[in-house]
Amino acid sequence: MSFITDTSISFRREIGPTLRSWYYIVFGLAQPLLYLGLFVPLLGDVPGPDGASPLQWFVPGMVVMLVLFSTVSCGWALTEELMRGSFERFLATPMSRPGIMVGRSLKELTPLVVQAVVLIGVAAPFGLVLHVPPMIMGLVLLMVFGVGVASLSYALAMASKDNGSLFYLVSHSVALPMMLLGGVLLPMSTAPQWLYLASRFNPLTYLVEAERALFMGEVMTPAVLHGALVAAGVAVVGLAVGVSQIRKASL
Repeated sequence: MSFITDTSISFRREIGPTLRSWYYIVFGLAQPLLYLGLFVPLLGDVPGPDGASPLQWFVPGMVVMLVLFSTVSCGWALTEELMRGSFERFLATPMSRPGIMVGRSLKELTPLVVQAVVLIGVAAPFGLVLHVPPMIMGLVLLMVFGVGVASLSYALAMASKDNGSLFYLVSHSVALPMMLLGGVLLPMSTAPQWLYLASRFNPLTYLVEAERALFMGEVMTPAVLHGALVAAGVAVVGLAVGVSQIRKASL
């Protein structure tokens, strides 16, 4: 019970300022809509899977990109707390360290779920076919993956301490090639052979493929299984590294 209670306390502590910042919510919702309005028209000649609308593969890739960049960057706020000393005071409490980590991660993911639902709702009238249960499964997979990435981002922030520039450099140096090699904006099946082979070493590729299969209504496929394994693996590794780092910071 301590883990659940402490996760809830950590989540409520973090989500409060976000909900009171109306501009954060407005701009957070506008960002995916800008991608939808300004990028999708360029896909007119790119066929969708089995003759479906290009939105059927573009929207899940868009959702994955939102989760990746938001969770990779979330440690930035922690570097500011470290510089002010407020996070050290939080660590002086006997709260569960995994609970602190998961609560903070869920705070980052909650607005992303809202953004994803809005993105799907806006895209539906323009050709996106809704497969609701598989799409919900896809969002759950992204939550699991996001908890792992956010935990790694917090671990990096604690390792960087008050050096925000180092955090920014490392996090974006990892996230950008992952996105490009993951086929987020365009399917890697159309890439040159060398680029396609390189993408198979990128775990994000398997998550993107799983999301696209689920958005097509396909559940019992190898792509979904591989994506679920990647999401679970990233969550386990991320939480292990994050909790280890937060325990070191508590000493």
